[in-house]
Amino acid sequence: MKREIYLILIIFLLLIVYILIPDNGERKENLKDEEKRAVFISYIELGDNLRGKNQNDMKSTIDNILKEAKDFGFNMLILQVRSFSDAIYPSSIFPSSRSVVNNEGDELPFDILDYFIKKAHQNNLEIHAWINPYRISNTSNISLISKNNPAYSMLNTNNVKILDNGIYYNPASSKIESLVLDGIKEIITNYDVDGIHFDDYFYPKSEDIDSLEYSEALNKNNSITLEEFRLDVISSLIKKTYDLIKSYDKNILFGISPDGNIDNNYTSNYVDTRTFCTKKGYIDYIMPQVYYGFLNSVKPFEVTVKSWNELITNGIDLIPALAFYKTGNVDNYAKEGSNEWIEYNNIIAREVSLSRSLTNYDGFSIFRYDSIFGKNISSTSFLEKENLKNILS
Repeated sequence: MKREIYLILIIFLLLIVYILIPDNGERKENLKDEEKRAVFISYIELGDNLRGKNQNDMKSTIDNILKEAKDFGFNMLILQVRSFSDAIYPSSIFPSSRSVVNNEGDELPFDILDYFIKKAHQNNLEIHAWINPYRISNTSNISLISKNNPAYSMLNTNNVKILDNGIYYNPASSKIESLVLDGIKEIITNYDVDGIHFDDYFYPKSEDIDSLEYSEALNKNNSITLEEFRLDVISSLIKKTYDLIKSYDKNILFGISPDGNIDNNYTSNYVDTRTFCTKKGYIDYIMPQVYYGFLNSVKPFEVTVKSWNELITNGIDLIPALAFYKTGNVDNYAKEGSNEWIEYNNIIAREVSLSRSLTNYDGFSIFRYDSIFGKNISSTSFLEKENLKNILS
C-alpha cells in the first residue's frame, strides 16, 4: 500500500514539474496565443544604458530592463543586435558594435545577446533580433569603421556607397545579399532567438548606388523601371531570409517594420508591402510604423491602420508599431493635428484599443524603450504610460 502511495506522489510531482517548467517549444507555443506586446530596444538605448559599464553593471542594467518590460506587461522585445554592420555578440563576420563598446571592434565584455535571451526567456519574454541590413554608419567618417568590418575592404568598390548622411551597402549587390544572409544564419544557428526583425531602413537615399546592377538588368529587360528593379532587389532579400529561417526552424518568426505610409514604401524605400501582405512565403508578421495621431490631417491613425489591415489577405499577423516617443511633443508633420500629442495623454491606449478590433491584429509594439521607461520623460508621457498600463492589466 505504501509503495502505491509513493508511486502516486512521484507521478503527481512529475506532473507539477511538467506543467510549471515547459520546454522551449512549449514556451513558444504558449506565447503564440497571447497578444504581442512589444517594445523596441535600439542601439541608442544600448549605448546610453550599457556602454562604459563593467560586466556586472551591464548585466544588472539588462536585468532591470527586462524587469521593467515584464512588470509593465510587455512580452516581446525587439532588440537591435546589428545597427551598423556590427554585432552585440561574438561574430565571425561583423565587429563588435559601438552601441556596447567604446570603439567598433573592441573586445566585448561578454556575449550580450546570449545574456539577453537567457534572461528574457526566464521571464517568458520573446526576443526578436533586430537587424539593419544595409547601414554601415550614420556618418560619412570612414575612420570609425574598423578593419575587421566587412565594409572596410569594400570602401572603394561598387558594394559600398558613401553619402552625406552615412555609409551604406549596395542592396543590389549579390555579394551584399549573401553577407546579410550569412549574418542571419550566424544568429539563428547560435542563438535561441524567437524572431528576426528588419526595420524600415531598406534602400538608402541614393540615385546611383545600384547603377551598375540596374544597367545589367536593363540589358536583360529594357522595360524594367528603376522602381521595379529595386522592389525586386528587396523582395529577393526578404524571400531568401524567410526561406533561410524556416529551413532551420519553422518556429522562428520573421517580420518587418516598414514605413506606416504604404505609398512611401514604393516611392522611396522600395519595399513591396502589398506582395508581402498578399502572397505567402515572405514574412510572418508586418509591423508598420503607424506613427500618427488620430488628428493627423495627413495620415490619421484610424484610417491608416485600417488600410494596413485590409491589405492583408495571406494570413500574416498585423502588429502596429506606435509612436510613444511623440508623447508630449509637437508633431510637425501632422499639420492641423500637430499639438495632439501635447493636448492628450491617452493616444497610445486608444490606438491599442482600436487596433484590437482589426481582423488581422495580433498585438502592438512601442517605439521605443527609453520613451516609456526613460529617466526624464515628460508629465504627458507619464500619464500616457499609466493609461496604456491600465488597458494591459
